[in-house]
Amino acid sequence: MATDPSFVEYVAEQSGLGDRLTTRKMFGEYALYLGGKVVGFACDNSVFIKPLQATEHLTQPLPKRPPYPGAKLYPVADEWLDDTERFQQLLLATEAAAPLPKPKTGKKKVA
Repeated sequence: MATDPSFVEYVAEQSGLGDRLTTRKMFGEYALYLGGKVVGFACDNSVFIKPLQATEHLTQPLPKRPPYPGAKLYPVADEWLDDTERFQQLLLATEAAAPLPKPKTGKKKVA
């Protein structure tokens, strides 16, 4: 089941981060970005937070499940969506702990 765009808008609104939180549609679902870093995903109308060792103390009480078949377990932050301060703290901590994205390399032409 693909995520509803209205759900992604709700997640962005509940984050309290304004334009800092951006989204990108991917395969019917959405990646959530802060500072150019992926901090989570919106899949099947649920919010999956990127699992990082540095934020494990924050995500420990959250249920965990895979966002898509074959994926590892991700903390699911749905129950924190109505607590903007807590949800925002989690997103900002994930941004701080996440590595910078790898630079994109130019595509090589095949002769």
